[in-house]
Amino acid sequence: MTDIAKIASSVKSLQESLEAHNYICSDQIATAVYLAYQLRKPILIEGPPGVGKTELAKTTSQMFELELIRLQCYEGLDEAKALYEWKYGKQLLYTQVLKETLDEVLQGAKGFAESVKRLHEFGDIFFSEEFLEPRPLMKALKAEDGCVLLIDEIDKADHEFESLLLEILSDYQVSIPEIGTLKATKNPPLVFLTSNNTREISDALKRRCLHLYIPFPDLELEQRIIHARVPEIPPELRRQLVQFIHELRDMDLKKVPAISETIDWARTLMLLHTDNLDQDLVRDTLNVILKFQEDIENVQPELSTLTSNALKA
Repeated sequence: MTDIAKIASSVKSLQESLEAHNYICSDQIATAVYLAYQLRKPILIEGPPGVGKTELAKTTSQMFELELIRLQCYEGLDEAKALYEWKYGKQLLYTQVLKETLDEVLQGAKGFAESVKRLHEFGDIFFSEEFLEPRPLMKALKAEDGCVLLIDEIDKADHEFESLLLEILSDYQVSIPEIGTLKATKNPPLVFLTSNNTREISDALKRRCLHLYIPFPDLELEQRIIHARVPEIPPELRRQLVQFIHELRDMDLKKVPAISETIDWARTLMLLHTDNLDQDLVRDTLNVILKFQEDIENVQPELSTLTSNALKA
């Protein structure tokens, strides 16, 4: 069993543990995760796609050996998919089965008012936790041993969904009209929210979270990341491909290559048994790092210069 308290005893030990799980990160990232754990506050991670926001939550769950509960956000997401819904089929089935007991329930009732009262008590049985279908948010609150809750791409959800999250993020509880307030266990979830900055996140949600912005890494950090994820790549080729990627990121592209593309490209080059970049090889594998044909066509005239710069840098 992982000693979570020991791992999270300092920023340095937490950073070393993340790196042991092949997540190479800056001091700022490690500090944010350390504070999120120690303060028991959600952490909102913003930044361009592919810089490791989601991967940070996944690696943290592996590092702490906690269950990862993931909620992928999208437009129109509501509480029935994110929080809970009633097991209507089970309620209907039980109602049909128990119809036979209706005479017993009403036996001895005096008048309409008392009959309604008894029926009301009978009906409340069907709106208990036994008939509740928990969705990711409620599952995270009910996890007895704690968990890592990943609310991924919150910027894709509607503003109304953010309001649904406020009670959970501030008090680790949720109010259900038919039942009352359900609170987290003694081990509330460690919550990660990610955003690709496609829209502004509300001030109310931001106030409840620690904030972390993950940019594209510098040359040295990205080389360390590639070394951790693709350890078999030769050092010189690793240096060349990272330099080439950074040159691409300075160009006016619809989508610049993310860290995930750098890793995919490194694995591609290993499959092709190459030790150095050359213009023909780069041209043949551009589709691995560039996702729009328009970008590929714009980069091709510059391939000679870009490849030469990567080799000489």
